[in-house]
Amino acid sequence: MPKETFYITTAIDYPNGKPHLGHAYEKIVADTLARWHRLSGEDVFFLTGTDEHGQKTERAAKAAGKKPQEFVDGNVAFFKELTKALNLSNDDFIRTTETRHTKIVQELFERLLATGDIYKGTYEGLYCTGCEAFYTEKDLVEGKCTIHKRDVEKVQEESYFFRLSKYQDRLINHIEENPDFILPKFRREEILNHIKEGLRDISVSRTSVTWGVPVKSDPKHVIYVWVDALPNYITALGYPSGAKFKKYWPADVHIVGKDINRFHTVIWPAILIALGVKPPRSVHSHGFINVGGEKLSKTTGVRVDPLELVEKYGADALRYYFLREVPAGEDGDFTEKALIERVNGDLADGVGNLLNRVSTLVHKNFDGTIPKPTAFQAVDNDLVAQANIAKDVDALMRKYEWNKAVEKIWDFVRYCNKYLSFTEPWKHQDEKERLATVLYSLVESLRIISILISPFVPALAEKVRTQLGQKEELLEDAAFRKTTKGKLTATKPVFLKLEMVQEDPFSMLNLRVAEIKDVQPHPNADKLYVLQIHLGKEHRQLVAGIKPWYKPDELKGKRVVVVSNLKPAQLRGVESQGMLLAAEKQGVVKVLDASKGEPGEQVVVEGIAPKQAQITIDDFAKITLTTKDGKAVYDGKPLKVKSGEIVVDLPDGAKIR
Repeated sequence: MPKETFYITTAIDYPNGKPHLGHAYEKIVADTLARWHRLSGEDVFFLTGTDEHGQKTERAAKAAGKKPQEFVDGNVAFFKELTKALNLSNDDFIRTTETRHTKIVQELFERLLATGDIYKGTYEGLYCTGCEAFYTEKDLVEGKCTIHKRDVEKVQEESYFFRLSKYQDRLINHIEENPDFILPKFRREEILNHIKEGLRDISVSRTSVTWGVPVKSDPKHVIYVWVDALPNYITALGYPSGAKFKKYWPADVHIVGKDINRFHTVIWPAILIALGVKPPRSVHSHGFINVGGEKLSKTTGVRVDPLELVEKYGADALRYYFLREVPAGEDGDFTEKALIERVNGDLADGVGNLLNRVSTLVHKNFDGTIPKPTAFQAVDNDLVAQANIAKDVDALMRKYEWNKAVEKIWDFVRYCNKYLSFTEPWKHQDEKERLATVLYSLVESLRIISILISPFVPALAEKVRTQLGQKEELLEDAAFRKTTKGKLTATKPVFLKLEMVQEDPFSMLNLRVAEIKDVQPHPNADKLYVLQIHLGKEHRQLVAGIKPWYKPDELKGKRVVVVSNLKPAQLRGVESQGMLLAAEKQGVVKVLDASKGEPGEQVVVEGIAPKQAQITIDDFAKITLTTKDGKAVYDGKPLKVKSGEIVVDLPDGAKIR
């Protein structure tokens, strides 16, 4: 008989920069579900990828001085690197710039045009570049997008529209008849209420954007995100006639962020219904990942690089923390301290220490061979009963309650440690039969644990299984049996305890070369300038207190050093998005000379890796920068760019602030 299929996708990501923790979390969740269904013997297809078109990408590429394709190619590499770093098992990685995608997108657009589901009109409204979405006044808060907290733009242009309003009743019926379509279920009413308020037809093309898929029959129009990005889930399968499409569609679940839930549960199924294609079975929206209580944001600078975390602590540590600590569908919080505490307690002390103690005893008393059990006492039978949790864990995973599934497994890990302490096998070395039964029961429990944890922490699971001398098994094998045989390999730690990496304070600073493009007097302060600067990939505004020492013409075109990850602040009513560095001694102030660097280039101190996380002015005050031999230095080491050192025209000992 053919295997049951399971098709799972993540949302596709905007490659406008490096991935953040939210990207990592979504992929970890999807990968764990994919691995679980493979463990259950199903034929799984797991898709992830990148959404590379649109105005946001076009503008970011222009700011970086690159062509859009060159720009996205560079950033997509980071997302592909993340899939490897997190030990993902994705079967495909779709890019919306690939011909296999763009060709099908053009064809389905023409099909919808031919059926009258797409028509030409004029769009006039409000547009947020940050989320590439159109809004009405009622959707905004104080005139700003509620997600990005940015002003929206007024747009008026010729556009093609999709008749979303036509599918209002059919969407309501679909949601009501399919209770698992929107998950978690507490988001269901929110979507239903939105639909019942009345759906408007949506714009599906732009003439003011050039970076995208052109409409085949009207090339001055570029296909907009709804009919470009969303169909990736079927273009990757070769819609409409590909073997994979016939085999795997409809998708079992799309794993997406809650901020794009509406797009996936309203617009996407409506497009599919219009095409005569079944909607996905479920859309599961997860919450946001905060860092120390603050929301991740490129705008505010609150971000943590998941690639750096994996390099420091390993993929399993990050996977386990998110799967254990973040309730399915809800927001979660991340700190390195919390990760270390959780992982050390559950992986190092829980599983690792248990295996180490059991392995040592088996090697000492049975030469590493798994002993044959004899009579089971009540305490052993209790362990057997506790071990048979596979069905319970499977039920939780199929309800997308992965955090509860993890808890269930680690409840058993803790029970095994209690069993070891209670039975005290080290005291029964003269009672070989009793010792054999106890140690067999523990080895068998660890075998079951290695199977159950494999979708969550695959590297650790493989180490446990290998040390137990066992082959890779399926979920159906995760039941206690009394016939397991094998020989344990040498005892060695499978998960070392993590320690908080003590980093040099300078690593908090993300210093960049900036080119000053414009200088204006501050409207509310005599000693301040408002500077417009170019940082390579972006433009920013800074407020700097250097007016008494520099005329505007002396600053324009100058390449200087700025603290790019300083929390934005209002200075006398004007926002400053970073801080200009300058040196001062005996009342003389000079900006740092970064003429050897390029705009946006990192300013470094040898041997210290800079971070991306946002800092406050108080954090910066803890770091001492000064001058020596006409150079800017930290702890005696010069600040550098690729082509040379940062210089300052002041005597030694000038303070840099």
